[in-house]
Amino acid sequence: MGDRGEREQIEPLSVRVWINPKPVRASPMLEKFPSAGAGPSLAYEHADAAALDELRYQAQPCMRCDLYRNATHLVFGEGPETADVVLVGEQPGDKEDLVGRPFIGPAGHLLDQCLQEVGIDRDRCYITNAVKHFKYQLRGKKRLHARPNAGEVQRCAWWLGAELELLRPKLVVALGATAVSSLLGSKIKVMRDRGRIIHPSGKFDVLVTIHPSALLRIRESEEREKSRLTFIKDLKKIRSFLRH
Repeated sequence: MGDRGEREQIEPLSVRVWINPKPVRASPMLEKFPSAGAGPSLAYEHADAAALDELRYQAQPCMRCDLYRNATHLVFGEGPETADVVLVGEQPGDKEDLVGRPFIGPAGHLLDQCLQEVGIDRDRCYITNAVKHFKYQLRGKKRLHARPNAGEVQRCAWWLGAELELLRPKLVVALGATAVSSLLGSKIKVMRDRGRIIHPSGKFDVLVTIHPSALLRIRESEEREKSRLTFIKDLKKIRSFLRH
C-alpha cells in the first residue's frame, strides 16, 4: 500500500445522495465500501449489477436528472475490470458526448501524454466521470462546458458508486473539484490538498489532483508548463503507491 506518511485520516461526512423519488441520507461515497476483511457494507443506494457490461447497459437509458435531455450519449467509464487504478473526472466534454467515450478530447489527450510520461499505461486503468452526461451552455453554435450542480453529481453517484464497487481498485484518482466532492465530500479542497493520498476511514485510497482541462486554460506558456510539471509530480504518486 501507499506511503502512510502522505495519507490523511478523515471522518465520514454527511451528504445527500438522491434516489428517485426522494433523497436518502448517506455517508460520502467511499464510506460505502468496506475494507478487506470488514463486515457488511453500510446500507446505501446504488445500481446493482454483476459486471461492468451489465451496469453499462443499465445506465444507457438513465433519466435520474435532466442532463439526459440535451446530451447525445451517456458516456460510461471504460477500462479493464482488473484495473488497480480508477481515474475519475468531472463529466464528458463536447467530443466525448458526440462519440460516447470518456477522455478522448483535448483534456484526455493531455492526460494520456502525462500518464505516459510517468510510465502508466492508460489501457491498464479504468477511466470514468462523476457525471455521465455532458452539461453545456450554447454560445452561438458552440457547446461550452457548464459545471454540474450538487444534485446532478449526487444522482449520478448511483452509477459511479456501482462502478467502484465492482472494480474495487487499489487507488482512485480524483481529477478536479467535482470528482473530489463526489468521492470525499466538501472538506477536501483540490488546490489545498492536491498531491495527497486521502485514506477515508479505512476505505479506498484517493489521490487528489487537478483535472487536466485546467492546464489547457492557462494561456501563458511558462506558467502552463510549470503547472503541467506539478500535475506530473502528482501522477508519479500513483506508481510509488502501487509499488508499496
